[in-house]
Amino acid sequence: MSENWLPSLKTDTAQAGFELAVKLSRMAVKITQPSDEVRTRLRAAYEQDSEQLIATSHVVAVHFQTIAAANNWWR
Repeated sequence: MSENWLPSLKTDTAQAGFELAVKLSRMAVKITQPSDEVRTRLRAAYEQDSEQLIATSHVVAVHFQTIAAANNWWR
């Protein structure tokens, strides 16, 4: 992947940080499973599974923790 889609973990607001956390999560899935067709097919299964949705929220939360630390929001 040659595109520089993550120039920094620094964000101006917490909301922008959360949006970045979601993007980090989505990019991890895209890099792990590069096939749009497969991701679309799998989405039908996990969008109806509360445990998988909660797991997704956990991954976003972990990324948000990292971004918050990079922005020194917990001082």
